[in-house]
Amino acid sequence: ISKTQRQRGCFVSKVNDDLLAFLRIDVELEPLCDREEATCSKNVMRKQRNWERRLEAKKSKRREEKQRKKLSKQNKDVNESQLSKRVLKAITKERLEEARRAGPGLCVDLSMIDYLSAKEISRLACQIRRLYGCNKKALQPFRIFLTELKEDSLLYKECVRMNDGFLNYLIDVTEDSWLHLFPSEDVIYLTPDASQALEYVEEDKVYILGGLVDETIQKKISYTRAKELGVRTARLPIDEYMVKRPNPKNFHSKILAINQVFEILLTFRDTKDWIKALAAGIPPGKGYMVASAASTDIKTPEEL
Repeated sequence: ISKTQRQRGCFVSKVNDDLLAFLRIDVELEPLCDREEATCSKNVMRKQRNWERRLEAKKSKRREEKQRKKLSKQNKDVNESQLSKRVLKAITKERLEEARRAGPGLCVDLSMIDYLSAKEISRLACQIRRLYGCNKKALQPFRIFLTELKEDSLLYKECVRMNDGFLNYLIDVTEDSWLHLFPSEDVIYLTPDASQALEYVEEDKVYILGGLVDETIQKKISYTRAKELGVRTARLPIDEYMVKRPNPKNFHSKILAINQVFEILLTFRDTKDWIKALAAGIPPGKGYMVASAASTDIKTPEEL
């Protein structure tokens, strides 16, 4: 064999070795890529399944809510078709008149409106309208008092301007203080700063709500006033029946509008169930949810 042939043979052998080495590397890398792709595919599929489950749960909840509203509307239509508006109005009036004679008292203390801006006073007038609207619809209405509401005040003028029929509301409006109307031992001042939670709605008590809107910057105004006057204070049992809802802004507030507090009291009086009452009256934007619902929001390890 000539020298040239030997060199050509060595070259061919080297090329073959290099080619085999390249193929071997490619073969070894392929299973690794397959494993990575399989892992990625499993993660994608798991997230997809979780997303589909949550989507289906939301759809189911919307369907149930739609069905509930439909049934409620049907029942309402049936009831209203059986009774004329005049009869319904007469029944509502009789119920409110009976509450004024024998119902438990709910008083809005309007002695602190000097702390409010003009915009907040307008909002307070709207809340009074909503409060009265809730009471009109209630099966067991309260006797409503608006105390220290002077006819020359901006709040009184806003109530007349913004609330149709305000002058004919079946409520007690007075310029006097509630201190002159009720014995102090019969009063429970509701304030979110109280240490004691409200357990029951007692028929022989008068519940005082501070006439402040939830945007008011000053804190503990109603609580300080109640303590100075030496009357019993209580708060809604939010801490006992609700938990904080996770949210991006980490915002949680127990300060409610007077109509929201009133709706909770009405619901509890009808159901004797704080969970139902709080769930119905506290908006999700306040950052709280009932404890039983919190367990359904706990993420599984697969969802984390």
